[in-house]
Amino acid sequence: MGSPTESRNPDSVDLDLMSTRDVVRVINDADRTVPTAVAAVLDEIAATVDLAVAAIRSGCRVHYFGAGTSGRLGVLDVAELPPTFNSPEDWFCAHLAGGQNAVFRPVEDAEDKEEGGAREAVECVRPGDLVLGLAASGRTPYVLGALRAARAAGAGTVLVTADPDAAAATGVDVFIAVDTGPEVVTGSTRMKAATAQKLVLNAFSTAVMVRLGRVYSNLMIDIVATNAKLRGRMISILEEATGYGEEACRQALAATDGDLKVALVALVSGASVADARGALGTSDGLVRGALALLSGDPGYR
Repeated sequence: MGSPTESRNPDSVDLDLMSTRDVVRVINDADRTVPTAVAAVLDEIAATVDLAVAAIRSGCRVHYFGAGTSGRLGVLDVAELPPTFNSPEDWFCAHLAGGQNAVFRPVEDAEDKEEGGAREAVECVRPGDLVLGLAASGRTPYVLGALRAARAAGAGTVLVTADPDAAAATGVDVFIAVDTGPEVVTGSTRMKAATAQKLVLNAFSTAVMVRLGRVYSNLMIDIVATNAKLRGRMISILEEATGYGEEACRQALAATDGDLKVALVALVSGASVADARGALGTSDGLVRGALALLSGDPGYR
């Protein structure tokens, strides 16, 4: 039986006869069903977040394996984490069937090679790592080969798919099946299935960064000021987080050599820069944990 994404959508059978406005309306109507489908798998996404956090805290890595649009979305997610959260580049690793060239040009036959995914997994996946397979159909050989090899290597495994009945569900630790149904253009998984994968990856990687202390309240606090725009953003974030004015925040950043997190803890707690830095070290970089240590209140939130 084929994937649901390859079934024909009854709402779009006359797509080529419709007005331009109706074409985009049908696409939009279909797209609006995707967040609801993602909402049905929040427990599975949360479980995957917890696995990833445990892996990273133990010195291991998170890998994405995908082909075509699914793989490119994995590459995009990994590329955006360091500039957004200043995450170490070895925390997340993206593997795309066909290699880097496949980001811009299709290498369609690469996804059919189970041994290709398995070989890449054997080369770089280690015990304790977490591997997410991204496959809209749920049966991409490259992805399944990587998942099998990763599991054999002692890594945790997750499959993200648009097929709730994918046979590979029994071979992974977490099965995330977003039931997006038939595409507006039959089989074009760059549409709803891809939108669902983007939403899943956004939620997953952002939640991982939150759990690892890369966010305080709803503010990015691990950015690195590499240009004037980011330097200004650091000041505004510090103002929002602490309630202090611009000048006090500038002075705090100068005193910490531009370390936003240390400046934040020092300003909120009133502690010295040295004590703020030490508390962050003791609390594994968690701002609220550092503030709890400095306040002497273990229940601090």
